[in-house]
Amino acid sequence: MPAKIAVIGGGKFGEMHLRAFSQLDRCGKAALVGLADLNVELLALRRAQYGVRTYTDFKQMIEREKPDAVAVVTPDFLHRSIALEALGRGCHVLVEKPMDVTSAGCIEMLSAARKKGLLLQVDFHKRYDPYHREAFKAIRAGKIGQVQYCYACMEDRIEVPRDWFPAWAPKSSPLWFLGVHMIDLIRWMVDSDGARVWATANRGKLDALGVPTLDSVQLKVQFQNGVNFALDTSWVLPQSFEAVVNQGIRIVGSEGVIEVDSQDRGSRTCTAAEGTASQNLGFFLEETDKAGHPRWSGYGIESIVDFAENVSFLLDGGVLADLKGIFADGADGLEVTRIAEAAQRSLDTGLLVEIESTQSAGW
Repeated sequence: MPAKIAVIGGGKFGEMHLRAFSQLDRCGKAALVGLADLNVELLALRRAQYGVRTYTDFKQMIEREKPDAVAVVTPDFLHRSIALEALGRGCHVLVEKPMDVTSAGCIEMLSAARKKGLLLQVDFHKRYDPYHREAFKAIRAGKIGQVQYCYACMEDRIEVPRDWFPAWAPKSSPLWFLGVHMIDLIRWMVDSDGARVWATANRGKLDALGVPTLDSVQLKVQFQNGVNFALDTSWVLPQSFEAVVNQGIRIVGSEGVIEVDSQDRGSRTCTAAEGTASQNLGFFLEETDKAGHPRWSGYGIESIVDFAENVSFLLDGGVLADLKGIFADGADGLEVTRIAEAAQRSLDTGLLVEIESTQSAGW
């Protein structure tokens, strides 16, 4: 049964959700029933672009449209309250990463979903990158032996905090905006939760631009199975850098190594007007179908489509237990936040922080 889906938050990444769900709507695989956002000018633009009914009050939207599911695409610190409201009204929920910026908030959301028997999915789209999926399969098949250590980097150009999100970037950092992607990816690949974290950071560049937040965050995570993971994140790459995002991973095992250069995938252009630019067409590709409609693909779209498919599966009589382990659920979101939260404590104290196991934490 096609799911009725509404989106809460229509900004930069909210548009990715609108693209995915409107495309499914066009082919009868879902129904995009509403968009809520506080920005009335943005709502007018999205109405014109996607023909979606719009609201400034997401509660009113849920009441009127009665969606089966909602996608929460708001700043991080708003996820919890909106998701809890949607779950309380019986909606399945897709929430952007991080699920919440506190483990207590994640537990509250996860408890609400379990109490109602509802799907709570987190959009960790790095899991859907085909290169990452191949790495995952190779690791799980034992092709590189026992994983010993990993490295990842994820860095944004300075325009992201300076121009895209100057109002709420001060309430976030590269750890929360970028790092959680790679924490989830490596945690998923090595199949273990965090045991201890040590983190350091630098600041100054963004402070001088009137955006008071950290420039970069570096952390070292040891997982419970002994795998060591180093992560570098920043969002101050110069405007002249060839891509909005620079990213990659390296995983070393006792019998081999896997490297994925997620930024340099062989597509690069250079023009007199714009200089050199590289594209990650695996993340997002826009084309036109035979009827002249836009056609969007890539793992940034596929991770959102997966949620719609999961909801339709449940509406057709499927059960949540049958979906276990094939997508990032609320439990995954909680564990990633627990690692990031520990990293934040390490930044605040300058100390190595032990992560209490889920069992000993009473969850």
